[in-house]
Amino acid sequence: MDTGILVLRLLVGLLVAAHGVQKISSHLGGNGLDGGAEEFRADGFRGGVLTALAAGGGQIGSGLLLASGLLTPLAAAGTIGVMTVALTVKRHNGLWVQNDGYEYPLVLIVTASALSATGPGAWSLDAPLGLAPYPLRWAAPVLAVGVGSGLLARLVLHRGPATEPAAPATEPISRR
Repeated sequence: MDTGILVLRLLVGLLVAAHGVQKISSHLGGNGLDGGAEEFRADGFRGGVLTALAAGGGQIGSGLLLASGLLTPLAAAGTIGVMTVALTVKRHNGLWVQNDGYEYPLVLIVTASALSATGPGAWSLDAPLGLAPYPLRWAAPVLAVGVGSGLLARLVLHRGPATEPAAPATEPISRR
């Protein structure tokens, strides 16, 4: 079982971290920080560069923690948070990834949740530090904190639907 958890942690953690690298640099096929900022602006987010740095940094940090099995509940919550934002952005496209849907973020959310429920396994940095195994009762709060933080980030950083400017009020014609 520990081998399977290790493989899952490495795959998911490194993919999440790689997506973060893409958001803030030209490495791994990214479009650089300017490209990441433009992607967020195009998706309706405020902040541009700061939003890209926060999202990219969150993905890199949570992905590397998850891959190494260090502070696994925190890593899972971070992964769930950033993927919740991605899910909300892609939700209107439906489930399937070939239509730019939310299938991939959903898989990462569920995988991170499962890792918070199983724990990082014996081949993790949590194990020799005496942090693992984590109690199963932590899984629900990890999911709640992750989803909640993602929804809060979306609420705070997303501009919302564009509104049309109000028509200028006409002034009454004054009488002389």
